[in-house]
Amino acid sequence: MKKVRLGRTEIEITPIGLGCWQFSRGNGYIARWWDDLPAETIREIVAVSLQAGINWFDTAEVYGWGRSEQSLAEALRANGVNPGDVVVATKWFPLLRTARSIPRTIGARIEALGGFPIDLLQVHAPVSLSRVESEMKALSRLVREKRIRAVGVSNFTANQMRRAHAALREEGVVLASNQMKYSLVERRIERNGVMDAAKELGITIIAYSPLGQGILSGKYHQDPDAIIERPGPRKRLRDFRRRGLEKTRPLVEEATRIATAHGATASQVALNWLVRFHGEQVVAIPGAVNVGQARENAAALEFTLSQEEMERLDQLSREATSL
Repeated sequence: MKKVRLGRTEIEITPIGLGCWQFSRGNGYIARWWDDLPAETIREIVAVSLQAGINWFDTAEVYGWGRSEQSLAEALRANGVNPGDVVVATKWFPLLRTARSIPRTIGARIEALGGFPIDLLQVHAPVSLSRVESEMKALSRLVREKRIRAVGVSNFTANQMRRAHAALREEGVVLASNQMKYSLVERRIERNGVMDAAKELGITIIAYSPLGQGILSGKYHQDPDAIIERPGPRKRLRDFRRRGLEKTRPLVEEATRIATAHGATASQVALNWLVRFHGEQVVAIPGAVNVGQARENAAALEFTLSQEEMERLDQLSREATSL
């Protein structure tokens, strides 16, 4: 799989990585979105991803309070991966904390990852008790100390991202990425200035929920009641109700038609569009709860969408999202 640069760093990653929220092993409130995956299943998901050429993995402190990080490290070692062989991204959880907790908690992140270095440390959201500038100063110090390789943010507005970029630049460090919710059914970053700022500043957009939490697979359009069986509060979200599904149905049906022409799936078409529509600006971190999903995600770039297909998906997406 062809690699792209992470922002203006020297780190090279595949356009598709593996999101590891679902490796939380049932720990923590947000882990309730997922079933408790057995360690063997996690190892198999990681194995399939590695075999397909994926070279990076995204986790976070709050994903099970370290359990996702631990599970990822265990799975990598079980698959014969050594520290430095892959790129690992994790996140500092800022809620009710100050920037001073960044250096205080980095040891726990390193320990949870079991020797795998932190290539990208991200501020999980702009909700700490400190200013963005203070957070960036603390993170830049970790870069100079070689405890992390690069700095990223997540869920930052365009203005917050610009402030982070400017603060890091004063320290001689670049802002590598902004991890945002982005997909064919979620395109707010194209309206609110985030995408424009990222392109201007050379910051990579890491798209989380790149399949709209499963909407773009089409399975919930085929069986609207299927969401009832899923764990967590997703079933109560507007997009999964019948009216929301009808709004996105034309887009999903077109993605399915295009997929059939390429011998692919609607999910693969959605991922393919996402990481190619803006050149190399966007990378994606779909999750997987079984080997089949991991294999499907990893193979999403094995075909090329025509310009006409890209534009049709763009137009239907705009209609579905009121872009």
